[in-house]
Amino acid sequence: MGLPGSGKTTLASRLKSLINAEWINADKVRSEANDWDFSAAGRVRQAERMRKKALHFKERKLNVIVDFICPTNKTREIFNADFIVWMDTIKKGRFDDTNKLFEKPNYYDVRVTEKNSELWAAKIFEKLKDEKK
Repeated sequence: MGLPGSGKTTLASRLKSLINAEWINADKVRSEANDWDFSAAGRVRQAERMRKKALHFKERKLNVIVDFICPTNKTREIFNADFIVWMDTIKKGRFDDTNKLFEKPNYYDVRVTEKNSELWAAKIFEKLKDEKK
């Protein structure tokens, strides 16, 4: 999770093959739902949609990567990720409303601090392997 333009999609696309995962992208999910409401209620709906899609794969014992902004502690609580990567690579995204709304996470497993998807995908992959031991 992270601000728009922080590199979520780029990292997810690289990490997907490393961990043999299904990939859920927020823009695609919004498009499928035809729901471009970015109000607080719209963001909660999106977190619920993303959670439901992720659970579909998780119940089938598949790895899942979900890339979306997930801007508030409430949306993160709703989504309830097993492993959180915070893309802390930019201070401001391209949408002022999201910048104002975004809350730095209280908890994360990995904090990405630079746009280098090859490096960070490898680090995340190693951390995931270590946690499975």
